[in-house]
Amino acid sequence: MSKKDLYNEAVELLSSLIATPSLSKEEGKTAVLLAGFLKSHGVEEVHQQQYNLWAFNKHYNPKLPTLLLNSHHDTVKPNAGYTRNPFEASIEDGKLFGLGSNDAGGCLVSLIATFLYFYERQELKYNLVLAATAEEEISGQNGIESILSQLGDLEVAIVGEPTEMHLAVAEKGLMVLDCTARGKAGHAAREEGINAIYEALPDIQWFQSYTFPKVSEHLGPVKMSVTVVQAGTQHNVVPDTCAFTVDVRLTDAYTMEEVLETIQQHVKADVKPRSMRLRPSSIPLEHPLVQAGISMGRKTYGSPTTSDQALLPIPSLKMGPGFSGRSHMADEYIYLHEIEEGIKLYIELLEKVIV
Repeated sequence: MSKKDLYNEAVELLSSLIATPSLSKEEGKTAVLLAGFLKSHGVEEVHQQQYNLWAFNKHYNPKLPTLLLNSHHDTVKPNAGYTRNPFEASIEDGKLFGLGSNDAGGCLVSLIATFLYFYERQELKYNLVLAATAEEEISGQNGIESILSQLGDLEVAIVGEPTEMHLAVAEKGLMVLDCTARGKAGHAAREEGINAIYEALPDIQWFQSYTFPKVSEHLGPVKMSVTVVQAGTQHNVVPDTCAFTVDVRLTDAYTMEEVLETIQQHVKADVKPRSMRLRPSSIPLEHPLVQAGISMGRKTYGSPTTSDQALLPIPSLKMGPGFSGRSHMADEYIYLHEIEEGIKLYIELLEKVIV
């Protein structure tokens, strides 16, 4: 199939995906759609677990390293600002409108087209495995993480997210902390009790002012933000607890454990992480995928947003058509030329590495 045919098929598939609601945890219909598309285009065996799909190249060789092509088919809920039907694919002025068109439908269909381009090729240096996964938008446990053991011995991954086809060689991790400062209840009219809000203030100020000494080359400093504070039940009672939430954006300069230990050493409040799953990720600049992208004139950068890259325990490159600033916006769209360029550049990148 020619690249032009692959592009036309990709646009048609994306239009069908847009018209098929696939909110996180509700991706069943798009899973059926994607499996049918792959089988109708000659993919002999499509595997499925819950709403995750994956397929290997036709001449898979277990002696070779495996390169994962991954993107997601779930979407966020359409926000209230939509002026169009979010589930109606429409093309105007070279833009394809619809929920999930930019995040990450354009990436997904471009990767599928790329997989089909190489599917029957023999004597590749890498195996290819395509994974169209669920629950990315909620970092759910029934997404990419749940099928990793079935994808073979993965060496590296390309994660399809809108980067304008530039090379996100590092991505910040996320750790949400639930903190509780404790005091002693008392009547506000008398000199009694220990106000938990006042106990929390030095910790909150520490989160505001502390700077981790090591700074990542691509991701900058670790960033901590107190985002929610809850305390008290009524005006005349000294609160005995003050709960606050901290959003911590991690870099590849520290492990999650190192950051958590530093925090626990400096604050008085009880500190409990909600999860240690969404780790910072990166790929060495000298990796052949990165070097191939650089040779094609693509720029390298560090991404502040999280994706399924955080759940992959291997080097990974985030790269895809579309612009991150359009993700989750009302009247979401992707340019048709971005999909065409995405397929072309994905293929060119892989030809430099796996052929």
